[in-house]
Amino acid sequence: MSEKSNSEAFASDLLKQFLYILESDPLIDEVGFIHPSQFAALKEEAGGSLSSSGGGASQSQNALNNEITDFWIRDHKLGISTQIVISLYKAAKNAFMDLHRQYKTSNNETLENVVMIHSRALLLLSCDFGTAWNSRKLIASKKQLLPIFMDELRLSALVLSYSPKSEQAWSHRRWVINMLSGRCSTLQDIIERESELVEKFAEKSKMNYRAWNHRCWLVSYMTREQVLHELKRSRNWAGLHIADNSCFHYRRKLMLRNFEGLHHFQENDSFGYSAKAYQVWKALWLHRRFLCLYWMRYLAANLLGISGQSEPRCSIDNDIKSFLDHEFCLLDSCSTVPDDDFEDFQAQAIHSASYMLWLTKHIPKSQGIDLQDKLSDLLRVLNKVCPERSSLWDYLVKNHCE
Repeated sequence: MSEKSNSEAFASDLLKQFLYILESDPLIDEVGFIHPSQFAALKEEAGGSLSSSGGGASQSQNALNNEITDFWIRDHKLGISTQIVISLYKAAKNAFMDLHRQYKTSNNETLENVVMIHSRALLLLSCDFGTAWNSRKLIASKKQLLPIFMDELRLSALVLSYSPKSEQAWSHRRWVINMLSGRCSTLQDIIERESELVEKFAEKSKMNYRAWNHRCWLVSYMTREQVLHELKRSRNWAGLHIADNSCFHYRRKLMLRNFEGLHHFQENDSFGYSAKAYQVWKALWLHRRFLCLYWMRYLAANLLGISGQSEPRCSIDNDIKSFLDHEFCLLDSCSTVPDDDFEDFQAQAIHSASYMLWLTKHIPKSQGIDLQDKLSDLLRVLNKVCPERSSLWDYLVKNHCE
């Protein structure tokens, strides 16, 4: 037998073993690629067996256990030796493409199950093989069965376990959710698990734009309660990952969705949801106070030379004036939201005006900045959005000027 024939026979045998493993343990939830030098340590850790299963081992399983440098499976975690990946991939690709051509030519339904089996094996070796993903979409869309769609979610999650930034895998999940929309009673549970899945892979793979983009896409399917829950949960995550801008972008999506919820449901809404939404907006303005306060303290430290890199007085004064101008522009934009678009614009305007009143109070008088005109504009905004409290606004602004 020629060397090429031996190589093909070896690859074919690897593929059979691989397919057997995938069929024998449908609960595999993680795939990874292992250097051959790691197998000895894994064998020792597993107590002498590289592969374990819940039931008794068959002859094929026992044979597989002897292949100590090819595959490793334990507790539904599958490891594949990097030494065999290329040969295994070639065999999986050739087998799938042959079956795919046959299926397209004959449209034989008996081939559908085999195509699904081989496309799964191929995608676990090459996550961005578009033809394999498309073949699965074609068959799943023809069957229109919930178990098949759920299988697609499980497979794409398995692919993401070794390639968390795979655009094809995330796109496939969105396709499945679109197919389930309107025909699945547990869609909201699926959306919740999807969000948790993104968070899991965001922890595993830093700055994962594709995962966060998927999470942003999910927002349109969330209920009002889910939006508020996600705002609370993502706040904790953002606090621990301040360098990951994707989470803040996700929170912006949630806030916009929250606005839409208030606009569409305020008339028939319970007080509970409106109160929670109000607290979310209030918390954001309070957070902005925190940022501004420490920014001004940073400028003061520079002025006194405490930071070690003092700046000229005129430069810091200009920074503060520029900052105030920017914040008053923000106030103007927040107080001119038309009430026919967002019925809670009054609360938003009051929060922003209160923030500006607080901010001007914390500008050091030593800066010599004339705030009289700006305070007059502020009073005008407050009286416009909440005229019933005009006496209170007059009192606060007057005391502020003294």
